[in-house]
Amino acid sequence: MYKAAIDEDNYLAILEPRHAKELYQLIDSSRENISKWLTFPKKTNKVEDSLAFIEKSLKRLSDNNGYWAGIWHKGRIAGSIGFLYIDWNARKTEIGYWLGDEYLGKGLTTKAAKLFINHSFEELDLRKVEINVASENLKSKAIPERLGFTAEGTIRNYEFLNGQYHDRIIYGLLKEEWK
Repeated sequence: MYKAAIDEDNYLAILEPRHAKELYQLIDSSRENISKWLTFPKKTNKVEDSLAFIEKSLKRLSDNNGYWAGIWHKGRIAGSIGFLYIDWNARKTEIGYWLGDEYLGKGLTTKAAKLFINHSFEELDLRKVEINVASENLKSKAIPERLGFTAEGTIRNYEFLNGQYHDRIIYGLLKEEWK
């Protein structure tokens, strides 16, 4: 099993079928907040939906086309981070992430993203990492900005969610820009 320490209290590990119930419970307990910016909570209505997501992620991993890991805080799942895909021709990927309500503001996502960025540049030998966020999602935008990404552009009306259109900011980081 892939597992990487973030610090003394936190680690990342590949999501496995045995995590489906705990993952579902976290999504369910934070559904309202997560749903402001992401569509998956509306499609996650039972443990089996989380299990299907995990199985799809493991298939991506076996196909060498991305994967999702759980973010654990003091032994409890706090959220998730993943490579949405890996474009081996362009040598780039996109990182996505979310946290449960009680884990916000602890720096977990920034620390987890650093591990994913290091992995993408050092071990996967990719050239670029992107993070795409809703322009109004200030907490999510702070992650790539804090990590030195460049805002490369905005896709207007990217997504229709909760009765309104949301613009999406595309952030990019090149290998040579990473410290």
